[in-house]
Amino acid sequence: MASRTTSTSRPPNVVLVLTDDQGYGDLGCTGNPWIQTPCIDRFHGESVRFTDFHVSPLCTPTRGALMTGHNPLRNGAWATCWGRSILRRDEVTLANVFENSGYATGMFGKWHLGDNYPYRPQDRGFQSVVAHRGGGVGQTPDFWGNNYFNDTYFHNGSPVPHTGYCTDIWFDEAMRFIESNRDRPFFCYLATNAPHSPYLVEDRYKAPYGAIDDIPEPAFYGMITNIDENMGRLEARLAELGLRD
Repeated sequence: MASRTTSTSRPPNVVLVLTDDQGYGDLGCTGNPWIQTPCIDRFHGESVRFTDFHVSPLCTPTRGALMTGHNPLRNGAWATCWGRSILRRDEVTLANVFENSGYATGMFGKWHLGDNYPYRPQDRGFQSVVAHRGGGVGQTPDFWGNNYFNDTYFHNGSPVPHTGYCTDIWFDEAMRFIESNRDRPFFCYLATNAPHSPYLVEDRYKAPYGAIDDIPEPAFYGMITNIDENMGRLEARLAELGLRD
């Protein structure tokens, strides 16, 4: 979502939300008959939509291409492991471009393009970072014992304990960043680890899907419903701050 601007106002704010391992059909607005995503469905109805596109089949290549505009085979991040999930040092990222244009830049959630200097998000143009490590919460590079609930995440590289569910925390931190930078242009990259496996979410989100035979993993849909709820919270907060448009 980008705020409207005129020639006499400041540049538009940009909020980029990217979920993980979610298919095109895993939303009500794209035809799913079971999933409950009212907030995203409503946003879909109000938005410009791109329906002719190509993506990479894995998360790291998608993220790297999005960050650089370069083909994964050229930017170095063409796989999810084996040391091939790291952007080349000479790549210019979206965050670099925004930062060099006077924007505040923040990244929240999943990076998966390098966990060590000089490849971390805070080394690639993001001034404010709250993230897990590796390809998912609880994976080997991440903080020991993380399991989606009450985890320890890295604030510009330093471990900080959190209370709550991972997706809720990413949105909370993103909204805190937006509020702190409400009076200047900002680029907020909000990349959830959900609904990537393991499928962990509070029972109240997966309960509506448990009795439907055609849904093999109710928690997967529950994680998306939680994302939808957070999208609603984000839109409401932007409206309160006078930034939704």
